Amino acid sequence: MVEYAKTLPSGDELPVVGIGTWDIHGETVKQSVRCGLDAGYTHIDTAEGYDNEEEIGTVISSHDRESIWLTSKVLPKHLHYESVIESCRNSLERLGTEYLDLYLIHWPNPAISLRETLNAMTKLYNEGLVRNIGVSNFTAYQLSCAQHISDVPIAVNQIEYHPWFTQDPVVEYCHDTNTIVEAAAPLGRTEVFADETIQNLADTYDRSPANIILRWAIENEIVVLPKSSTQDHIQENLEILDWELDPVDHDRIDSIEMRRPIYDFPSRAWEREVYGISQ
Repeated sequence: MVEYAKTLPSGDELPVVGIGTWDIHGETVKQSVRCGLDAGYTHIDTAEGYDNEEEIGTVISSHDRESIWLTSKVLPKHLHYESVIESCRNSLERLGTEYLDLYLIHWPNPAISLRETLNAMTKLYNEGLVRNIGVSNFTAYQLSCAQHISDVPIAVNQIEYHPWFTQDPVVEYCHDTNTIVEAAAPLGRTEVFADETIQNLADTYDRSPANIILRWAIENEIVVLPKSSTQDHIQENLEILDWELDPVDHDRIDSIEMRRPIYDFPSRAWEREVYGISQ
């Protein structure tokens, strides 16, 4: 049975479906978040690197803050101690809130001490500016290091996860250590819609490929963060809580042999300014 929320070490409840906001800005992200909240979403995922926190803050200002789960992330170029503190305070200001429910290290940066970064995250936690901390795009090894040295539990690892890229060793380690897995790009940025198995199941269940993929993910104990700017799709993505896949059909998706990342490739385009790892 799928739970509607995951309990974190702090006791806080993380909704299993959230509004993803990567690569949408201006009036588009405002519309997406507004439609999501109106449809019943209570979970919003953003990041300083998404460059849309101010717009999201404008929308949530007319809602009860305590009813919304709000996540943001610090860029890898800002993982020095003072930079983490400054980045968080800037995100809070842009979002118009006094705290974040969850604050994540967006990408690991091996050029900066992980201990230094986590010490800053601990300070933010102790000051009440963040209620939970986590990481994003960490391998099992990187996560185990973070867990070993952090004074605050690492509640979440947000990774690329979809039927073409399940990252089984990372997910298994997270489940073994009670770390919640969140799926970034849970729909493979729509590329997975073309998969034959997904297409067949969409026809069988008379549901969209997105519905099939998202339902499969939450049945695998994954929190999903689909992105959409279309009201019908936003509503449809939330309806995955109302039905279930037959176990045989679920296994068909598990058995898809494609191993194709959409963004988490072994190498990086180091010229990208966001990584901030200089020579």
